Amino acid sequence: MNNKTLHTVHELLQKNLIDHKDISSLKKLSQTYATAISAEMVELIQTPTDEIGLQYIPHPDELVTRPDESNDPIADEALSPIPGIVHRYEDRVLLKPLLICPVYCRFCFRREQVGPENGLLSDQELESALQWIKEHPQIREVILSGGDPLILSPRRMNHIIQTLDQIPHITTIRIHTRVPFSAPSKLTSKFIKSLESDKALWVVVHANHPKEFTPQAYQAIKSLIKSGIPLLSQSVLLKNINDNVTTLEALLRAFVEWRIKPYYLHQLDKAPGTSRFYVPIEQGHRLLNALRGRVTGLAWPIYVLDIPGGHGKVPLGPEYFNPQTPHSVLDPNHKIRQI
Repeated sequence: MNNKTLHTVHELLQKNLIDHKDISSLKKLSQTYATAISAEMVELIQTPTDEIGLQYIPHPDELVTRPDESNDPIADEALSPIPGIVHRYEDRVLLKPLLICPVYCRFCFRREQVGPENGLLSDQELESALQWIKEHPQIREVILSGGDPLILSPRRMNHIIQTLDQIPHITTIRIHTRVPFSAPSKLTSKFIKSLESDKALWVVVHANHPKEFTPQAYQAIKSLIKSGIPLLSQSVLLKNINDNVTTLEALLRAFVEWRIKPYYLHQLDKAPGTSRFYVPIEQGHRLLNALRGRVTGLAWPIYVLDIPGGHGKVPLGPEYFNPQTPHSVLDPNHKIRQI
């Protein structure tokens, strides 16, 4: 397998992943939004419009911003007191040690804009972020996200983990990542050793389609499990990728079979150029209603919306019980049944 990650329009064209007629639009797009398709994902893409290609390959439609789309749809910027820190909830803080993701799914949640060449916080900025956490004793949990923290060097990751280990009021470290599925070769034994912590450390892995569950991904997941790290999952509900019962069921079952507890199913944030992936909330309800009783409770995620404007996540249901009618419930078809 070619180990080259694709970044440029020319490289995408060489792999027949884009059409000649789109070159001008995609070059314009590349000035704003980064592209990085790992060798593992290139191998998985059969056509530019299959479920993997749609997630990774840039498209001219991303230049179109609808009125309800925003560069900062959940208002992270207003909640960032210093670079690398987002503080939305009193007892939790988001630590973003890097700002872009060199192994990039175009629609994990929000868009990742072109930034500094390596996308890393400077050493001084990182130390300032860690010091900020030390100075806020109400914070109990640190969530590493941003760009993907699992593409940091083992040395830098270990420094972050060991520093957090020494902060008495921190009890939990959570890492959000797409690397075990999108670029599993990066999850080396040296890197996994860098995650060793005396705190409760959780890893939340991100996949959107069953095709991402490859033998290479399995080995990466297995190595995390063998190290004693508990795993949760998150996915985004995406049009033409996982917005049907068969695919969503297979995705959730695959997580459980790999000993990963489904955690969040996200409603897509309305970032610029994402409208072609938008699934209405009503359809999300119908999908989850159809899955009720078809999959084990172990496979059941929380369907959530990050409310625009920085108001935080809320569960979207569906609802099955109305306290106004306590002697009846809604069955999976939303028909009232007496109890």
